[in-house]
Order: sequence, then structure tokens, then C-alpha cells
Amino acid sequence: MSTKPQNVKGMRDLLPQAMMLRQHIIGTLREVFERYGFEPLQTPTLEHAETLEGKLGDEERLIYRFEDHGGRKLAMRYDQTVPLARVVAQYQSQLQLPWRRYAVGASYRGERTQRGRYREFYQADVDIVGSSSPIADAEIIAVLTDALTALGFDNFVTLLSHRQILGGIARVSGLDEAAAGGVYRAIDKLDKIGPDGVRTELMNSGVSADACDRILHLVSLSGDSESVLNALSTALAGDERAQAAIINLREIIVAATALGVPSNRYAVAPRLARGLSYYTGMVCEAVVESPPMGSLLGGGRYDDLIGLFAERSLPTVGIAFGLDRLHDVMEELGMGPRGAMADVYVTIFNPESMAANLALAHQLRAAGFKVEHTLDASERLGKQLKTADQRGIAFAVVQGPDEQAAGEVVVRDLKSGNQHRFKSAELATGLRGIMQA
Repeated sequence: MSTKPQNVKGMRDLLPQAMMLRQHIIGTLREVFERYGFEPLQTPTLEHAETLEGKLGDEERLIYRFEDHGGRKLAMRYDQTVPLARVVAQYQSQLQLPWRRYAVGASYRGERTQRGRYREFYQADVDIVGSSSPIADAEIIAVLTDALTALGFDNFVTLLSHRQILGGIARVSGLDEAAAGGVYRAIDKLDKIGPDGVRTELMNSGVSADACDRILHLVSLSGDSESVLNALSTALAGDERAQAAIINLREIIVAATALGVPSNRYAVAPRLARGLSYYTGMVCEAVVESPPMGSLLGGGRYDDLIGLFAERSLPTVGIAFGLDRLHDVMEELGMGPRGAMADVYVTIFNPESMAANLALAHQLRAAGFKVEHTLDASERLGKQLKTADQRGIAFAVVQGPDEQAAGEVVVRDLKSGNQHRFKSAELATGLRGIMQA
């Protein structure tokens, strides 16, 4: 085994600049979630293995499982949805439904590491538990839209579909319910393997050439949402579940529009499948046009999952923001905060000035500024200013014996070189003024 320090493959370290972007993302999402009344929840990283098993379909093979010292079979959290279902079942008497909740944390999947996909990854989930109303689905779409807009994205589209639309496409193509699951799995790979790859996978599972043609034609429908829904309504005539799904999507779109979601921010996309087997209704994914990254986030309605734990039906809809994908895209596009954590660097003019200069740092922190200063009172002033500039700090505070005697302080703009002189008691007000100018 190599003695060279290294992290586990698929799990990455976030150094300060990357971590500042991560915290910016989480802070922005949290502000949007709470604006809609969502309440925070935290669950453990470890669950009993049986809690996760049997809930994820084909994805179950990716669960990290192990036995602890007591022989208990445990698993690392695969996502935050199944733990939510456990929490609702476990604390039913303490929760008032419908319940809006959000959670931010790490999950773990033993999958092949690639760009945008890691074995340890962070998600921010929002869910509404206990409502089957299309208004709940629409609110989730509105939260998604507001959150990505607040982060600075201007080129995203949320793809919308419904599990019963794909089911209807399978049924009108002559497939039974058992075969429909294979259609979900194949169509979910459309963006990765293309129509020919999907055709091959469907035919290898026993789907006829004519049925493949019909399925691929219908899932490839595109255009404005109303046109796509009209085309689906005609093609799926006679399939009651598919027709109900189309009506449901129309109701969701009406409510989302009333909640302020612009028409250019969503599109009905019959090809959208979502791989997890627990989805039962509307499904959604937000994608950016550039850089190519796949979906930034996704989710949908899952009305049966919580019932597996709670022994009663509890309709639920939600989405999960992939923080690692958001981070990678924003980093590539140069979005988010840049520069230093500190707003200002307070210098120590000389050892004799240390107490007075450190008092200025305290004064600014008490006023809400982020402040850094030297830890060596004998360090040359020029070196301190150079350090502040190298860290990307925009302003430096200097107060030597002359300024102390006059009750003044100098603020230097390290980018322009301009200097501003303020009374010591007015430092915070003056600094805030030039920062906002």
C-alpha cells in the first residue's frame, strides 16, 4: 500500500476557494427554501441496511453496506429521500402535514467516478410530504427555478414528464406492465447512448421493431409544452392513466405559471424517465445548455415510498439539488464568489501600535466586517500589504503613531492604490461607504 497521502477515490477535498463556493451555494439554496417555508431536517449518515434495501430498484447495487462490531447490518445513506420516509414514519405524531422540509448533507454511492459524479456527494433536498395537490408539484418547480436563478444561472430549463406518460407509451406500443419497467430503464439512457443505443437495448429485451419505432417517436416529441401535451393526448388516446397524467401536468404548469415560473424555464419532455423506481407521478430534471453536465438536479412525485414505512399512504413530491454538479458547473463558468474570505486587512504598524491596531480589527468585526490581520507585530508594513493583496483582500487599514495621535485611520484600496482618511470612530461607516461605491 502506498504511503503517499491521498484521499479515497471518488471522494474529494475542498480547499478554501472551493469551499467558499460550496458555502455560497448552500447559503443561497437555504435562503430560497426558507422563503417558501421549508423547515430544516438532518438525518444520520448511517441507516440500518434494511431501511435502504428494496427501495431503489437497479440502483440498490450501489449501496455501501457493512457490518459493525456488534454484527449489525448497516448502510451508508444513498440519498436523503429514503431517510425522510423513515423519519416521517418514526415521528408521525410530531409532524404536522403537509410538511415542507429541506435537508443538506452527504450521501454515498459505489459507482464509477466521472465528471460530476462522485462516491461521496452532497445534496440539498426539498420535499412536501402529505399533499397530492398539483400545487405542491408546482411549488417544487417554483423553488427550483428561484434557486437556480438566485445562484446566477440564466441558461437552464426544467424538463417535465410523468411516470404514467412513459407507462402509457409502453402500453399503447403493445407492452405489458412488466415490460414497461425495461422501457423506463432504456429511455433513461437516451441522452447517453442515443436513439440507436436505446433501440438496441429495447430489442434485446424482446421489444419488437415496430414497438421500438413508436416508443422512440413519442419520447422524442419536442416543442412548446402545450403542443407536446396535445400530441401525447392524441397518441395515447384510450389509455386512462396516461390521459390523467397529461391533465395532471397541465394543472402543474398552470399553478407553476401563477407562482412566477416563466414559460422559457420549463419544457415537457416525454423522454425523461428518472432511474429510481419509487417515482409515481410528475418527474423533473433541470439541465444547462453549457457546459454539458447532464442534469443539475432532479426529482418528482413518489406517493408510495413513505407508505412502505408508515403503513399508510402519504403522497410526497420533492427534488434533490446535486451540490457537486452545481459546484463544478459554477466553477467552470466562473460563477459565485471570488477572492478572499476577509473584507479588509488590518495592519500592525509596529510593535508599539499593536494594541491600538488590534482594537481596530475588533471594532470592524463588531460592525459585521470579515477581518484578517498579521500575527507578527514586527512584520514590515510593506510585507503585510503584499500579503493582503496576494490573498485577494481589497482594502487594508493602516494606523501609525501620527494617525493615532490625530484620532484617524487610513484605508488603502489595494487595487487602485487610492487612500481614504477617516476618524477612528467612523472607520466602519467610512469603510462601508467606499466598499459600496
